[in-house]
Amino acid sequence: MHDELWSWNASDLAKAIRERRVSSREAVESAVARMEAVNPHLNAVVDPLPEAALSEARAADNALARGDAPGILHGVPVTVKINVDYAGRATTNGVRSQADLIAPEDGSVVRNLRAAGAIVIGRTNTPCYSMRWFTDNALHGATLNPHDKDITPGGSSGGAGSAAAAGIGTIAHGNDIGGSIRYPAYCCGVYGLRPSSGLLPSYNPSQLSERMIASQMMAVQGPLARSASDLSLGIEALSRHDPRDVWQVPAPNLTSPEMQKPCRVALFTDPEECAVDPEVAQAILLAAERLREAGYQVEEVPIPSISEAAHLWRMVMINEMRSGLLTQIEKNGDAAIRYAAEAFCEGVPELDRTGFLQALASEARFCATGSCFLKRIHSCSRLSAGASRIVWARTRRTRPGSTVSLQNSRRPRCHRSLVCRDFPSRSPSMVRGLSAFSLLPTASMTGAFLRPPTPWNGLAVRSRQLSRCIEAMACFPWLVRWNPS
Repeated sequence: MHDELWSWNASDLAKAIRERRVSSREAVESAVARMEAVNPHLNAVVDPLPEAALSEARAADNALARGDAPGILHGVPVTVKINVDYAGRATTNGVRSQADLIAPEDGSVVRNLRAAGAIVIGRTNTPCYSMRWFTDNALHGATLNPHDKDITPGGSSGGAGSAAAAGIGTIAHGNDIGGSIRYPAYCCGVYGLRPSSGLLPSYNPSQLSERMIASQMMAVQGPLARSASDLSLGIEALSRHDPRDVWQVPAPNLTSPEMQKPCRVALFTDPEECAVDPEVAQAILLAAERLREAGYQVEEVPIPSISEAAHLWRMVMINEMRSGLLTQIEKNGDAAIRYAAEAFCEGVPELDRTGFLQALASEARFCATGSCFLKRIHSCSRLSAGASRIVWARTRRTRPGSTVSLQNSRRPRCHRSLVCRDFPSRSPSMVRGLSAFSLLPTASMTGAFLRPPTPWNGLAVRSRQLSRCIEAMACFPWLVRWNPS
């Protein structure tokens, strides 16, 4: 490995640090230098932490010298989103009124990354209230896509996607309730995974009030990275138990050898509800063929309705927003989020309490359909780093003229298909929702979220977002709960 250290994958870098071929100080210095070189243009990291990171790197090297057992990300530079708590720093969430909301202690994300030995070099940007598919706000400014400044980096984890693509840290933390990990990963050409609900803890000590129930059920934390193996490593690090999060549930070790074996894979390429871009369909079929060659059993099956899932998502989430968040947006939000919030609500009927409860009940009914789907294929999805290394598919080319050189990054311009695996000998006792709830796959919802800066970008997003959703749904990350017994 002769590339600069900032371009290394987390798994390679962690191994080199454990074997003392590379020091944590060298790794962090390289990542910080990269951040200082490209971030002034990108604005991906809005709270850089170089001094703290270098201090932690020296401590990590000293710990290794003493013979302390290293964590799985010992000495590895990472980033976290600015809507999670980092002790002593403001958890702004892109909101001006929260510029002085100082976290009293680390939240679940930062605590778990530190427990794994990772070193946070900076905190990444998000739109105001983390609720748009463009990443800009009146407090921190706009984040650019490192491939092309005229293409959105996505949102709400657009800072994370931009940072990962540009080589600012090895793993970027993000979170997702409406595509906020998956869409930036798509826009920036990196891997991103929205995990099952309850797998990773999400507690923030600085939170001003408890989130509403649907948001608690649907919002998740997750990683973005330049390799699938790093996603697996990120999930393992972030999944450490935090008793402060009441939604976290026991889960099997995702990185055990048993979990890496070939399994059954559900495939679909041609839903009746919308057309699929031929390039995406071909990529999915190629992925299926590679999986078969690697020993996986691929079965083409019908799936529950995407449009029904999107309709339920809108009915539940938009009406929950109306119960309080919209008031906060109107009071403290910037012009862009106020505009977007109005578009979110357009065409969504306002429900009374009974209607909202009925919408939640409909969600449970719809999830029963998903449960039958799971029983049919006898699999629950999970990330398989091994399988993902076998298959990666290009589904969109970026235009020439990138404003930041990424020539040393590993396959930075390609979008990949994540491969999901089952949990052997684990039966889901309750399926509470689908990834489709958060994919926003309808044209009206896509239009509500997007205000593209150029006609080209608008056409590109609208023509490909549905088919990209289809690709993501081929993996079908169900929200699964297990019976601990």
